[in-house]
Amino acid sequence: MTVSQLHLANVKRSGEILTAALAGRAPKIAIILGSGLGGLADRIEQAVTVPYAELPGFPVLTVMGHTGALVAGLLNGVPVIVLKGRKHFYETDDPYPLKTMVRTLRAAEVETLFLSNAAGSLRASIGVSQLMLITDHINFLGLNPLTGVNDESFGPRFFGMSDAWDPQLSQKIAVAAAKEKIPLHRGVYMAFRGPSFETPAEIRMAQIWGADAVGMSSVPECLIARHCGLKVVGVSCITNMGAGLSDEQLTHAHTLENAAKGAADFERLLSAALPLLAR
Repeated sequence: MTVSQLHLANVKRSGEILTAALAGRAPKIAIILGSGLGGLADRIEQAVTVPYAELPGFPVLTVMGHTGALVAGLLNGVPVIVLKGRKHFYETDDPYPLKTMVRTLRAAEVETLFLSNAAGSLRASIGVSQLMLITDHINFLGLNPLTGVNDESFGPRFFGMSDAWDPQLSQKIAVAAAKEKIPLHRGVYMAFRGPSFETPAEIRMAQIWGADAVGMSSVPECLIARHCGLKVVGVSCITNMGAGLSDEQLTHAHTLENAAKGAADFERLLSAALPLLAR
């Protein structure tokens, strides 16, 4: 069996396991939680938990703040699937675990993928522990998870990305933020591969290129999701200023600490937005 054939089999089997676990429920929205934002899953009612280890081909996670479990249930009355963690491309060169995770959602008839992440701000106006609606992205990872053999059963070889971060869904997020009086910035997210944080020179480059925040995730998931027909919307939780823009020392522990400070607004925003996204 080739790698591609094994991937197809994993998506099919994981989709069957997930569908069985849902027991007749059919959530149309899935949420991938970024570093320090896993607490949202604790608010799920009528929760059913499936560890990634029980889903063939799903990633094995190694980063603190990423639990590695799928939780399905109700959030503010809306059926959802919440994924507690992702595989980053600073952990691996293998795109298949992430592709399996996203494509399994599609196999389970999910229609919208909400992406969240911890990010560094490049703008003085976007402060630490605040939220930024992702309006577009710049892929500076040096890779695309869709490189290689294309399977037409998932999506076309070539596909557009002009509306990668769905404008209509993004507007619904903005409406929910305004209603809840939660400050919500808008901006372009630029993905670096990591695991090292960016240098001050790289931060200056990112600013010149038009980025408003930087991180190490979300872009690969967006690419995979758009390829297989999922709509994508997303929010960054700002955990630090970019290198050279403040005196703070950048560490992963620092990222988790500041993500926790912004988690309350993030959870409140998502809870308010879900009924709008589900319409």
